[in-house]
Amino acid sequence: MTVTADLDKVLDKKYENLSLPEVLDAPVAALAGLTDAHGEALASLRIKTVGDLGRNKYIRWAVAMADLQDRTH
Repeated sequence: MTVTADLDKVLDKKYENLSLPEVLDAPVAALAGLTDAHGEALASLRIKTVGDLGRNKYIRWAVAMADLQDRTH
């Protein structure tokens, strides 16, 4: 199954034409609104790439709880 997504709005310009694996390997500053300073702060949590951020168990837990809250209100 082919899945397509327009990531232009969530990525900085220089990362817009990368493949998904390349985006996941990119630094967190590849995400629109995040800077290298944010990346440095996240590095202390062992989050260096977009993939690390998306796979972080604490972030996943927080997202799951926020989604549950949103669905009940």
